[in-house]
Amino acid sequence: MSARELARRIAAIADEKQAEEIVALDVAELVGYTDVMLICTARNERLAKAIHDEVYQRLKHEDGLLPTRSEGIGENRWILLDYLDCVLHIFVPETRERYRLEQLWGEAPEIDLGLGAGAPDAVRRPA
Repeated sequence: MSARELARRIAAIADEKQAEEIVALDVAELVGYTDVMLICTARNERLAKAIHDEVYQRLKHEDGLLPTRSEGIGENRWILLDYLDCVLHIFVPETRERYRLEQLWGEAPEIDLGLGAGAPDAVRRPA
């Protein structure tokens, strides 16, 4: 599975679990540790943990994939799942606003995630 396919797979699972503002950034030309940075928002810590659990379990059981590392499980305000080619960041709203990863990686192009019929593929980043 390519990095983009993995990002779309993870985004679809997160979307099914009610993740919001899902954005995928192609950072392959900017960093050496991953190709895609996937960012989403969970309304609260409980939902953040539920999104993490669903992504982790589905990729493990359906695709045979385990993250090389995960962080933030205890606090659930910023959870990271590192699948090498794709890194998922699950934020609660205030934490996403504080760290502003989309602005930090502003030169990275967005990847079309193809989420939802007729729905925007990703929330556009502020200029």
